[in-house]
Amino acid sequence: MNKTSSSPAYLSFGLHCFALALLMVALLVPNRIDALGISSFYFFPVEILVLSVLLLLRGRVGLILRWIMAGFLALGIIFKCADMATFNVFARPFNPVFDGYLFANGMNLLNGAIGKVGALVVAALLILLVLSITLAAFWVLGRVQHLLRKAEQRAPLVLIAGLFVGAAFWFALFFGGSIKASMQFYQHLSNHARAVVATLADLKTFNAQLDKSEKFVDQYRALFSRLQGKNVLVIFVESYGRTVLDNPEFSPHVRPLLEQVSTELEAQGFAMRSGFLTSPTVGGLSWLAHGTALSGVWIDNQITYNSLMMSKQPTLNRLFNQAGWRTVAVMPAITMDWPEGNYYGYDHIYHSRNLGYQGKPFNWVTMPDQYTLSAFHKRELAEKSSIPVMAEIALISSHAPWTPIPELIDWNAVGDGTVFNTQAGSGDSPEEVWKNNARIRLQFRLSIEYALQTIASYIVNYGDDDLVVLVLGDHQPAPIVTGETDRTKPGSMDVPIHIIARDPQVIKAIEQWDWTAGMVPSVDAPVWRMDKLRNKFIEAFSLPNH
Repeated sequence: MNKTSSSPAYLSFGLHCFALALLMVALLVPNRIDALGISSFYFFPVEILVLSVLLLLRGRVGLILRWIMAGFLALGIIFKCADMATFNVFARPFNPVFDGYLFANGMNLLNGAIGKVGALVVAALLILLVLSITLAAFWVLGRVQHLLRKAEQRAPLVLIAGLFVGAAFWFALFFGGSIKASMQFYQHLSNHARAVVATLADLKTFNAQLDKSEKFVDQYRALFSRLQGKNVLVIFVESYGRTVLDNPEFSPHVRPLLEQVSTELEAQGFAMRSGFLTSPTVGGLSWLAHGTALSGVWIDNQITYNSLMMSKQPTLNRLFNQAGWRTVAVMPAITMDWPEGNYYGYDHIYHSRNLGYQGKPFNWVTMPDQYTLSAFHKRELAEKSSIPVMAEIALISSHAPWTPIPELIDWNAVGDGTVFNTQAGSGDSPEEVWKNNARIRLQFRLSIEYALQTIASYIVNYGDDDLVVLVLGDHQPAPIVTGETDRTKPGSMDVPIHIIARDPQVIKAIEQWDWTAGMVPSVDAPVWRMDKLRNKFIEAFSLPNH
């Protein structure tokens, strides 16, 4: 009888201890995957003392407080999980104001991949997961509360003394300067709260700036007069970051390649200058970099990007259009409607559905860069026109998952792209590549080399005296490639930029930029914020009013 009756007691006590352990884990688990480890839990959290005191309250007040605490505990857990994801991809914590759009984008992606019903099922499961986390937090607190109340009934003085000693121990650690006195959970939630408040304030300031009239452009009477008759290509290379020049794993391969490209282009009469830009994003969200570079406004989140799309801030594209250029966008990654394109001021937008590609995709990448440039050239530059073209081109072969890697072929053989089918089906699958970090970095490097070789080959084959090419990275690759998670470290957000032209007057116009000759920017080459590019370009190639 005693043995049987004691089993439920042991089970109940075991559940109490399990709940207490879960609570400690929830309070102490870090919000970054690279910080996870046994040492992450060698801390004494003050929150456990505060929760213990509040859980001793009884009646309706105690129940309400338990639900409130469960809500905060669940919120903290959800934010930590979200932080792990955003740190791994964007090298920053999750921001509920900025990143809310990710859920909408995810739903659009799921709609295309598994259909509307499947997407709704996934959304329902996510909602159920949030509710489950909240209910689990309520259950954990209930178990801890039961344990505390039992202790209060049996030995109230021991419980009070234990709480007092615990508090004294924490204060001794804290005021003694020990990092083991933890307030991690509170600090994590308060940091997110402050980030939301700061974000909303920044948005108000940003919108006020956009409301101001554009005065800078009015200082020039002849926009881009020094580029009259030139075809100007602004080519963004996906994930082409400074890491390929500085990281010892990449630089021994990429630097010699760029030097070789310099030699090949010089042999064709082209001159090159190179520098660096600081991108507003890392690891993804390329459109923020495009918006920043072309609008002259710093865009580092989706909210300000949306505000920009509704503003009258003139982009570099629109200004070229007003100055007499035909403006086009070449966006092979665009697979759905793109209403934001109306903001930029294009005469025409080429996307994945109207570039004529009949070949197989390279996993996520809809078409290889060589086809993108070939299709653009056939449609816009092959036949000489009295109207010059300004094109914004986004090359995407260096986008994750970096497999398979395309190979350059004869430009005359590109055709409708079916020639690439064999390449598209070659190589290891993303699942195989992404099992090993070293393999991921290798594939990334090879994709960047391919993109740079393709651009050089295009210029060698099709370049003339009237071609001006601006090549720049959109952002650094994800931390899984760079190994860098500190966005405040100098260079961690930088991307290379190159200008290539055969006309010496083009190079002369940018002498004051002090960029490095050739395709390899020197270590001390100028570093501009990406939002400075538009105005610098206008200043160099336009005539002022006075």
